[in-house]
Amino acid sequence: MKKSRPYARRPRASAPKNEISVPEVLTLLGTGAMNVQELVPWSSNYTFLVSISSGAQQVLAIYKPSRGERPLWDFPSGTLAKREYAAYLVSAALGWPNVPPTVLRDGPQGIGAVQLFVDTVEGEHYFTLRDAYREEMKRIAVFDAVINNTDRKGGHVMLGKDGTIWCIDHGVTFHEHPKLRTVIWDFTQEAIPVPILNHLRVLQSKLGRPDPFVQSLAPLLSAREIDALCQRIQDLATRGVFPEPPEDWPHIPWPPI
Repeated sequence: MKKSRPYARRPRASAPKNEISVPEVLTLLGTGAMNVQELVPWSSNYTFLVSISSGAQQVLAIYKPSRGERPLWDFPSGTLAKREYAAYLVSAALGWPNVPPTVLRDGPQGIGAVQLFVDTVEGEHYFTLRDAYREEMKRIAVFDAVINNTDRKGGHVMLGKDGTIWCIDHGVTFHEHPKLRTVIWDFTQEAIPVPILNHLRVLQSKLGRPDPFVQSLAPLLSAREIDALCQRIQDLATRGVFPEPPEDWPHIPWPPI
């Protein structure tokens, strides 16, 4: 998803004044009544700003229907919404980084990923934030290596108005072959912090046995993609250092923001 700026009209904050819990947000996103507000004009795929409501609760969200996905030569057609949801599940299992609550559900344009809209500070992105939020950027860098993110642009890292660093746009992820493409190469060959490694090992243990987390990924990714995910986590946990840019792959996305 693109950065939450120039809508034709600026949407109001995405969450109600009285905070609701993440499980409540996920339930609302998954079961609430959806109404399309407008088409997001700068997205490479068909993407809609929607309102989702149930009773007195209402939020804004970004809806990416599978049928609106632009075909890609290296990803199976109609799978980006599933990958977007799988990326959220991995972030939730790790406990980082901050990916807005995301579900996979039916909508006016069919099945798609639905992600909570986050109101962000205008003009802030990875390149303006990286010096002040280095530890958070390290978590995002490891996360991208885990999910094999092939499109981490600077504008996909945002500062929420609540001071939270958020990362979005995880549709082109989880390919079975190495395709890491990102602007975050600041930590190449540095040691991965121990708390991050510990979380990776916990996730690795879940993937190595029958677990509800593994079952949640099975409808979203192919068996080979899940095997590759397990291998990437094992490699990161074993080597204990941030990855190097690949020599045989364009490792920085364009445009970088």
